[in-house]
Amino acid sequence: MLGVALGTILLPSLSKAYAGKDDTEYSQLLDWGLRLTCILAAPAAVALAVLSAPLVTSLFFYGKFTPLDVAMTQQALIAYSIGLLGLILVKILAPGFYARQNIKTPVKIGVFTLVITQLMNVLFVFVLDLQHAGLALAIGLGACINASLLYYHLRRAGYFQPQTGWLLFLIKLLVALVFMGVALHYAMGDASAWLQFSLIKRLIYISALVVLGGVSYFAMLMLLGFRPRDYIRRVNR
Repeated sequence: MLGVALGTILLPSLSKAYAGKDDTEYSQLLDWGLRLTCILAAPAAVALAVLSAPLVTSLFFYGKFTPLDVAMTQQALIAYSIGLLGLILVKILAPGFYARQNIKTPVKIGVFTLVITQLMNVLFVFVLDLQHAGLALAIGLGACINASLLYYHLRRAGYFQPQTGWLLFLIKLLVALVFMGVALHYAMGDASAWLQFSLIKRLIYISALVVLGGVSYFAMLMLLGFRPRDYIRRVNR
């Protein structure tokens, strides 16, 4: 939903900047989309991995869903979390080509990614014996490869010039992610204990963890100098 929403916002704005031959605005729009995606999608990926067991237990551990099913689903969820950022970044980067009426490049990259993903499926499932988690991991890594290639070709074609400050931005983001991940890891306690909780207790605890993750992450971002107005201002340009 995040990727589709941002992509929908970006495409007409990018098309307008391209039609007006405003390359600076074009790069600023893509830069804004990439940074906002990192800020919102990266913590979701980390939270999915860290809270995989509580999430699966709270949502599915009922009836015939066994503890083994919880463990197997948890593995798949962790594998999917690896590619979550890539999946969303594709929705941000692809409009960079569509706005210029360049459909061929994203399609070629998509076909290449599909082939690579199938090869990784064979490697992970049949060679490394990762079973169902291997399928999820292949999809996630395929999305990351797709996003990386889109970014590379945007830069190579001169469509996109990143704004300054990306290194510091990523360092601060990493600090906030680590802080949130550690807070969630210690707050959730023993993952196996969740199997003994009642439905109400699970829902209360998982809701509290979601709030804790959001508060700890955004509080750390604020301490590191991130301000919402810095991104809202770019949308209104």
